[in-house]
Amino acid sequence: MSSNPVAETVASLLPRAKAELTELVAFKSVADFDQFPRSESEGAANWVADALRAEGFEDVALLDTPDGTQSVYGYLSGPEGAKTVLLYAHYDVQPPLHEAAWTTPPFELTERNGRWYGRGAADCKGGVIMHLLALRALKANGGVPVHVKVIAEGSEEQGTGGLERYAEQHPELLAADTIVIGDAGNFRVGLPTVTTTLRGMTLVRVKIDTLEGNLHSGQFGGAAPDALGALIRVLDSLRAEDGSTTVDGLAPETHWEGLEYTEEQFRSDAKVLDGVGLIGKGTVADRIWARPAVTVLGIDAPPVVGATPSVQASARALISLRVPPGVDAAEATKLLQAHLEAHTPWGARVSTEQIGQGQAFRADPSSPAYQAMADAMTVAYPGETMQYAGQGGSIPLCNTLAGLYPQAEILLIGLSEPEAQIHAVNESVSPEELERLSVTEALFLRNYAAG
Repeated sequence: MSSNPVAETVASLLPRAKAELTELVAFKSVADFDQFPRSESEGAANWVADALRAEGFEDVALLDTPDGTQSVYGYLSGPEGAKTVLLYAHYDVQPPLHEAAWTTPPFELTERNGRWYGRGAADCKGGVIMHLLALRALKANGGVPVHVKVIAEGSEEQGTGGLERYAEQHPELLAADTIVIGDAGNFRVGLPTVTTTLRGMTLVRVKIDTLEGNLHSGQFGGAAPDALGALIRVLDSLRAEDGSTTVDGLAPETHWEGLEYTEEQFRSDAKVLDGVGLIGKGTVADRIWARPAVTVLGIDAPPVVGATPSVQASARALISLRVPPGVDAAEATKLLQAHLEAHTPWGARVSTEQIGQGQAFRADPSSPAYQAMADAMTVAYPGETMQYAGQGGSIPLCNTLAGLYPQAEILLIGLSEPEAQIHAVNESVSPEELERLSVTEALFLRNYAAG
């Protein structure tokens, strides 16, 4: 990185940043209180609030959102007449999944092979630290030239919409000229990238019932309708032979225009096993950024160990459907529910329940803030220029903010590049990316203020 005072300050603050991220990662802040104690999320929220107060933020508050979680808000006053920038991250995390499969404990930040490992290290507790680093670097080099609002969400990973609904009820709270969402990531380590589209999502639980109770498979199997078998048939109907998503009425043939993703690079990033093919058709970018994608997240069925020779009377599954920009998530939900009901065989009883939803998002990269970000990235990443990419994941708040503040410019950056393996076992963050993106954000705020 080319030498400049902001970069030098960020570099000097990295040991402190690692110590703080260690503290923040230690909170098991999964916003599913059936699995994890509420106190863990409350502890993380209070940590963020204390960090904002220590940086001079005013009006720091724990916002009780309608989904029963807390988001952390703070305001830092800048020069009179300055623009206002909202910085977003979230402190809640995905469950650690197969905890025994982690090389090191998921809630203990551990350095290994030049990366820092831990649940939330990249997604998105690292984003909280990135914002703090950027602001500290500016304070040490002439001051923060804009008014800053920070919002750290407490339930982004659950898709329960608490902060979206709170923002709609308090529209003045998050109003800003520009919004920086720190929950995306570079296309690859070292390639500065702004995410310009996000797929939306819906979560639907489906339940199939066929019998009053389980039956002996020898005595009744072959005629008694098997609820688990019916569920398998329904789930299989959601994919074509090549693996493409096929939800009745949902158009699959949209295309991505922009940065391309080679199949070779994708196979490496996704760690696809040798000999196993990719699913779907079209370019990889088409498939993961511009088209719908269904995923079966879980099935309630007897485990193999301890299973009895029984015809199952009932079975459930949780299904995620990602929807591309241009598709209304509410309409996609209706289509998915109708598809599940229409494809349930044997007259089995089927019920569906939507448990989460978020709209897709498309930014306007021609706005002045994008030029300020491009200039900042050129300095923080010498020899590279800013790239535009899509992201297959969802950040439902983006569309809410775009609707509430149509004049605001929205940019998405962050630490979740492919090697970070967010949502998976052994999530990690690159400290070099944390450093460069913190420099980027600081320089962006300075450029934007001067623009």
